Amino acid sequence: MSTPTAFTQIRAYSRGWLALMGGLGAVIAAALAAVVYMEHQGHWVTGMTNQVVWGIPHVFAVFLIVAASGALNIASIGSVFGREEYQPLGRLSALLAIALLAGGLAVLVLDLGRPDRLFVAMTHFNFKSIFAWNVVLYSGFFAMVAIYLWTMVDWRARRFYKSAALGAFVWRLILTTGTGCIFGFLAAREAYGAAVMAPLFIAMSFAYGLAVFILVLAIGCKMTGRGLGDETLTRLVRLLGLFVAANLYFVALHHITQLYFAGRGGVEAFVLTGGGLITFAFWGGQVGLGGLMPLIIAFAGCGHAPRRRAMMASMLVIIGGLAQLYVLIIGGQTWPLDLFPGMEASSSFADGRLHAYAPTLPEVILGLGGIAIALAISVVGMTALRILPASLGVTSAPCCHHK
Repeated sequence: MSTPTAFTQIRAYSRGWLALMGGLGAVIAAALAAVVYMEHQGHWVTGMTNQVVWGIPHVFAVFLIVAASGALNIASIGSVFGREEYQPLGRLSALLAIALLAGGLAVLVLDLGRPDRLFVAMTHFNFKSIFAWNVVLYSGFFAMVAIYLWTMVDWRARRFYKSAALGAFVWRLILTTGTGCIFGFLAAREAYGAAVMAPLFIAMSFAYGLAVFILVLAIGCKMTGRGLGDETLTRLVRLLGLFVAANLYFVALHHITQLYFAGRGGVEAFVLTGGGLITFAFWGGQVGLGGLMPLIIAFAGCGHAPRRRAMMASMLVIIGGLAQLYVLIIGGQTWPLDLFPGMEASSSFADGRLHAYAPTLPEVILGLGGIAIALAISVVGMTALRILPASLGVTSAPCCHHK
């Protein structure tokens, strides 16, 4: 018979805890100062223009939102698919999902230009808009994952565990599909409009979310002196390799689909060969650092211990993920807007020109503030609730409802 897994809280107000929360608080304060500066001066102090309206803050925000869905994958593997070896990790998986989504939405809200008008988007819905649907999906995700986490933490709610797990699993797939559809439905942007965007974003979420999860798990166990066995890390890094391979597959499928359409050869040539920084970010960051290198580390090894391999692969996936979203979001706007597909149109307002974008320091700080918010929520959650297993050093079939 398997030994139940014991869960404990992390100790608050220790030196390490205070230093970590102080550092995160400083980044969040700097991000708020950047927001005040941009709102007071106007968005002309950013690199964004009338053509490139989504900048670096959106790269960070979309990364966090997509990673939130993927971070929940570990919990789903343990509950929905019955893999008991993953069940001790379910609580941290659910907590990270909530924290990452909160951090990503915070960046979006603070970069709206008029954050005070957020209540308008929450009370007036145009259901022909995918953005309106995403407001519902984000709110529902918070509720579903919170209930799911409750069924794992409180043994009295365990009779709802399977139902909550299945509901959260389905909801997160719909959520990521909706995020992908934001880009897939933008037919005027030649780099975006494609049905493959939905499965591509699901594959991206699996890779990004697991990479963040591995880093938080490894660092959290190290800082709190908890056992973390090599078998667990080896299993996770191989799973990460599978998700990275799936991401590369759908990226290749996306670009092959784009090349198939004669009208989109120009934007593909721009991204793949002649886009300068965009092309370098694609081949060097997205494909090289974020794709091929993690695959080599995951499956061919690299002579390092499992913990180092897992952390190296995860950091590379995160760097590659940010590069991938930079190429997708910034590169897609840099290419001239096609207002009337299949027709010729001309004016004196930047028609047919590549649009320049250079991120500014306030934008970068705002994006980093979203990451800090997500991490702060995670630390507070692990402090207030029994989230982390006391030890993962021994492989056993766990009971995820043990208090």
